[in-house]
Amino acid sequence: MELKINLEFNQILKLIHQLPQKDIERLSVVLQSEVSASKSTSSLQKMILDAPTWTDAELHDYNDARVHLNQSRIA
Repeated sequence: MELKINLEFNQILKLIHQLPQKDIERLSVVLQSEVSASKSTSSLQKMILDAPTWTDAELHDYNDARVHLNQSRIA
């Protein structure tokens, strides 16, 4: 069973103010943690997307250097 209620922001605010102070504080903590979690996720995603990348030529040069280093190691 699903129930959908269309409420405006002011109506939600009035309902929140009817809650006991303890429940308002719990709601505040939950909302703050969800907001901070979404911010950290979006900032991590932004950092990953903005990170520098290698061109195919740079990747090829890197792999060649790794091959030479691995071959020069004494077993």
